[in-house]
Amino acid sequence: MKIVKNILNKVAINSVVGNVNVAVANVVFDSRKVIKNSMFVAQKGLVFNGHKFINKAIELGATSIVCEELPSNLIANVVYVQVANSNSALAIIAANFYNNPSSKLKLIGITGTNGKTTIATLLYELFKKAGFKVGLFSTVKILVNDKEFKATHTTPDSIAINYYLNKMVEKEVSFCFMEVSSHGIHQKRTEGLLFDTGVFTNLTHDHLDYHKTFKEYRDVKKSFFDALPKSANALVNTDDKNGLVMLQNTKAKKYTYALKTMADFKAKIIENRFSGLLLSINNQEVWTHLVGEFNAYNLTAIYGVAKLFGLESIKILTIISQLNSVKGRFQYLTSKNGIVVVIDYAHTPDALKNVLQTIQNLKNKNNQIITVVGCGGDRDKAKRPVMGRIASQLSSQVIFTSDNPRSENPQTIIDEMEAGVEQINLKKVVHILERSQAIKMASKLAVKGDIILIAGKGHETYQEIKGIRNHFDDYEEITKNFKAIAS
Repeated sequence: MKIVKNILNKVAINSVVGNVNVAVANVVFDSRKVIKNSMFVAQKGLVFNGHKFINKAIELGATSIVCEELPSNLIANVVYVQVANSNSALAIIAANFYNNPSSKLKLIGITGTNGKTTIATLLYELFKKAGFKVGLFSTVKILVNDKEFKATHTTPDSIAINYYLNKMVEKEVSFCFMEVSSHGIHQKRTEGLLFDTGVFTNLTHDHLDYHKTFKEYRDVKKSFFDALPKSANALVNTDDKNGLVMLQNTKAKKYTYALKTMADFKAKIIENRFSGLLLSINNQEVWTHLVGEFNAYNLTAIYGVAKLFGLESIKILTIISQLNSVKGRFQYLTSKNGIVVVIDYAHTPDALKNVLQTIQNLKNKNNQIITVVGCGGDRDKAKRPVMGRIASQLSSQVIFTSDNPRSENPQTIIDEMEAGVEQINLKKVVHILERSQAIKMASKLAVKGDIILIAGKGHETYQEIKGIRNHFDDYEEITKNFKAIAS
């Protein structure tokens, strides 16, 4: 139990009505989770306005209310705290409620369009192999040491973040690696956290359904670096023109990584094969199991972070040589008849282009690239024709199919993808609405030496259709098809 006035420390308060010395059993923003003596924080969301559920929360036992607008009828024995921004208040209150756990370990945040999951996960693996107790917040999962919890968002809500950070502190975790999404930053979910290091990967077309303009998307990412304290490190990819933008106003110590420009941590690709990458990082060679230029960037970033925290170069490179690809990130397998399949989360134009160009560089000239790809429903529509064009340009054959159509008509999504296909490439494209059938067709079209790319869903084990999540796993589907063909 905490006292209201103690967990309001550093919150921007407009007014208070009632006694701030009452006890708080838990903090919630969902009225359905209210218990006796809860503090209910009313947020204005994209779909629901929590202010409409204040009375419901009080009926269920809430004795303190945090809101932007005070209700017209105030209930006796309930304390009302009016704040400037409920999202910001929730983040700070959650941190205070759990005794500011981010200040008791080293918290490293990774932001950017692509590479967040790979960098965060490989950092977790690297520091774990180096002997540290570690934690992870990723799109795929949350880890407290080796104990796994299911992830529902790239960046969880403020209460969940601090709850799990507190668990990490209890388990004596030294380093926590967190994916920091633009949604999470914009919705203040990471406010109140003390980051020791921020990493910027790159910035490409994504989430413009939410941010409206690329400049707004970029500036939201930049605000994460603007908020870093003097004691922190800021490590950015300077091969991306937005890398230096991230550093413009930060108070943190500035560091850079790159493959093509001068940087504090500089890598060069010596060999790139399906079996792995031979890299030179700061003039020291290392063979890795990961593939592609994009992974060269990811590995350079994790090398940089490890160096910033004092690990020796030879130890870092030794561990890097032992790391494997993250599930659904250029995850590949080879069938008995010699067909290579790559499963990748690529769901942005830039990510799709990177994966296809990597495959182009790895394949023999007589082998086909057969791509299975779709786009998510209820999301950024502007990228659909761009992804359709990229897939058709860089593939021998393309099957447009469903991704997570959500509430949209999947055929409409596919038609919008095809709108970007150039006339010369239209003959390469077929539509197969059902994703399982699209994967089945790709496996039938391929012959020895061909490469099938199944893009867009990666690690996901579901397909969301009309509000219902049905079990679906690209890896399971392709292995099932190969077994059927082999038999």
